[in-house]
Amino acid sequence: MSAPGTATFGAAVSEHPDAAQAVAEAAGAVLDRVGPGADLVVLFVTRPHVGALDDIASAVRAILEPVTLVGSTTVGVIGGPTEVEDVPAISLWAGRIGPAEAVRLEVVRSPEGTAVVGMPDAAAVGRRTLLLLTEPHSFPTEAFVQATNEQYPDLSVVGGMASAGGPGVNRLVVQAEVHDEGAVGVLLPEGMDDTTVVSQGCRPVGEPLIVTDSDRNLVRELASRPALERLQSLIDEADDEERALLSRGLHVGLVIDERPAEFDRGDFLIRGVLGADHGQGAIRIGDVAPVGTTLQFHVRDAASASTDLQEKLAPVDADAALVFTCNGRGTALFESPDHDAEMVHAAVRGGAVAGMFCAGEVGPVQGRNHVHGFTASVLLFYG
Repeated sequence: MSAPGTATFGAAVSEHPDAAQAVAEAAGAVLDRVGPGADLVVLFVTRPHVGALDDIASAVRAILEPVTLVGSTTVGVIGGPTEVEDVPAISLWAGRIGPAEAVRLEVVRSPEGTAVVGMPDAAAVGRRTLLLLTEPHSFPTEAFVQATNEQYPDLSVVGGMASAGGPGVNRLVVQAEVHDEGAVGVLLPEGMDDTTVVSQGCRPVGEPLIVTDSDRNLVRELASRPALERLQSLIDEADDEERALLSRGLHVGLVIDERPAEFDRGDFLIRGVLGADHGQGAIRIGDVAPVGTTLQFHVRDAASASTDLQEKLAPVDADAALVFTCNGRGTALFESPDHDAEMVHAAVRGGAVAGMFCAGEVGPVQGRNHVHGFTASVLLFYG
């Protein structure tokens, strides 16, 4: 066992309703474990403490003296094997990982269009991981993440969108600054030993279907029949269990890689069904679906989500983790609380675990960075 203050990683959570007391408890516990001057400290704060975030961030800097500090507001936090939802809570994570570079990303609008500024050029980034925290109402997370695949081909992006509330509510922390828009991040050291696990919270139902008529996110035809007819056939043929799941929330999966002959859980990007156009027999989904895309309907399913995360974590032999789980998971999906936190905590053998509930999760799948829904995206560290 490491001597007090000398461990590589540390994490702590406090549910004290008083922000000053909560940050003292969490930061004090991390300080006892890791000591001052950690290379990276990550802070997660639930909505009841948003108004005190400037003071919280200042106190964290004063107590822990991190080289790099980033943080986000959220509807719920993870600390160790515990998930804390919808009540006051502060979660902290610290790691001695080597030089970490703070990034502040802003949206710049001009007559020529909209651009995101703040990232170093590709040559300076190299083969690294970007820990990304975004404010979803002001920052084009999907467009930025997709752009990284072309502009930074050796960069892995993992993180999530702030989820404390609507426009103007969320806050992001980078170093000594607190922002209510844009994004913040950390470029982890090049050559650092880290991996990412992305686990789905939905399972496919019915059969994969080819999009044969669409207009951006409006899907008119699936396999040459109106999309609503395909959906109605799925409902008619479903058993009682699947029909119940369909009634609780319908999603679609867009195939990531069209080359395999068959597709299974994890081969899809999950997107919500936003509505229907009965006049055209079409459905509107939360992403573009060009003609030729393979699409399959999905349902939220706790059993499949649990199995998938268990399988993804089975080979893990890490020492710490940051967890970015969907705000539609937790007690909204699983019968008992702490599901994702307990699984990740066990996988790292009780090592430092912290995280947040997200309005969208970011993580690489099959070599490309994506924004996800209903997933748990886990960044694993090795000491």
